[in-house]
Amino acid sequence: MLNLKTHFLSNFKVSATKIAIPVCIALSTLAQLSNAQTAVKNAGLKTPEGFSATILASNLGSARHLVVTPQHDIYVRLARPVNGKGTLVLHESDGKAVVKSGFGNYGGTGIYIKNGYLYDSSNEEIFRYKLNAQNEVINPNAPEKIVTGLISRFQHETKSILVDDNNNIYVNIGAYLNSCQEKDRQRGSMGVKGCPLLDSAGGIWMFKTDKPNQQLGDGTRYATGLRNVVGLDWNKQDNQLYVMQHGRDQLHDIFPDMYTVKDNANLPAETMYALKKGANAGWPYIYYDPIQHKEMVAPEYGGDGKKSTTEYLEPAAAYPAHMAPNGLLFYTGNQFPEKYKNGAFIAFHGSWNRSPEPQAGYFVVFQPFKNGKPTGQWEVFADGFSGSAAQTASGRAEHRPCGLAQGPDGSLYVTDDSKGTLYKITYKKS
Repeated sequence: MLNLKTHFLSNFKVSATKIAIPVCIALSTLAQLSNAQTAVKNAGLKTPEGFSATILASNLGSARHLVVTPQHDIYVRLARPVNGKGTLVLHESDGKAVVKSGFGNYGGTGIYIKNGYLYDSSNEEIFRYKLNAQNEVINPNAPEKIVTGLISRFQHETKSILVDDNNNIYVNIGAYLNSCQEKDRQRGSMGVKGCPLLDSAGGIWMFKTDKPNQQLGDGTRYATGLRNVVGLDWNKQDNQLYVMQHGRDQLHDIFPDMYTVKDNANLPAETMYALKKGANAGWPYIYYDPIQHKEMVAPEYGGDGKKSTTEYLEPAAAYPAHMAPNGLLFYTGNQFPEKYKNGAFIAFHGSWNRSPEPQAGYFVVFQPFKNGKPTGQWEVFADGFSGSAAQTASGRAEHRPCGLAQGPDGSLYVTDDSKGTLYKITYKKS
């Protein structure tokens, strides 16, 4: 079994996690069987009291982000098309969601519905489709191409999207290097002065929703210094964009004289940022240390593991290293208890690079908010996606949470891009 101990900073609301595997597992066979039976009844997930999880669909493909309409249709983006369809349309009825159609011969991650249009992204372009009164795509074979020519290279190529109330569409363009070194991920290689890739990647860009065929130069670099953002959402209480950044990798591997193998596993934090236009979160020049609660100068740019700075935007909250936050959702529904209202759910895809420490993540967490700001400790909300503690520790997860969506009745929907499973989590007061 996995034993998680979480530490929190009272003012900054930052957390770090220590993970260990006990030598002995103090559970009787009867208790294990009981827990297993309970998990199966709850779609294999562990959720708080009063909540229940069901599997609406399976084997959809690599299911990324999604949206749910008031008519109980579910649009799911696939990383890679299945049978030539990159977006699936499912209809939910009687506890199941059945694929009724699909469109778009391109894979991708981003999807959003706003003001009578469905917006859909590949790794290089953003499209929009006109919807009818039932939120059905009118002409799936003839979308408008809103943005084209976005960078898609070696890594972090996915494009997440969001539309605000002023007809602006925001898109993440991930950095295709780990820390903007002269030789990516090579031992001792120093950073490139000025990191020129920030001109076209490593940030959030803003475009207009109704202007076709926009290029990068037609947009505005809304925020910079963000290595890679997959989860993003608009915080209506705070009236600004919030994003979840994937932190850098391999501090020990690249600079073994400055960092230990344990540092490799526990640094840096995965970070939540509240963005305003012109914000700079500091990548690749800094990383956030969840143990020291400081922004540290990156070793490629003169850091030594001890040198800190206050030059860049501070995180709104921080989480354990390398857990890959792929989904962010501010909950505005009325079905869940009051404590969840206006708080944030985060889908952690799970780690691959915490060795020699156990791998971690593969769960959905809840971050409380108050007056539009994160407050108090985050907590694991839905766990068990990986299949078992041993599978979590080894990184051999059966399911990996990715996308989050709120249904018209306030239910929470979660996608899994490993086995293509679609989950629905509901609450019923006992």
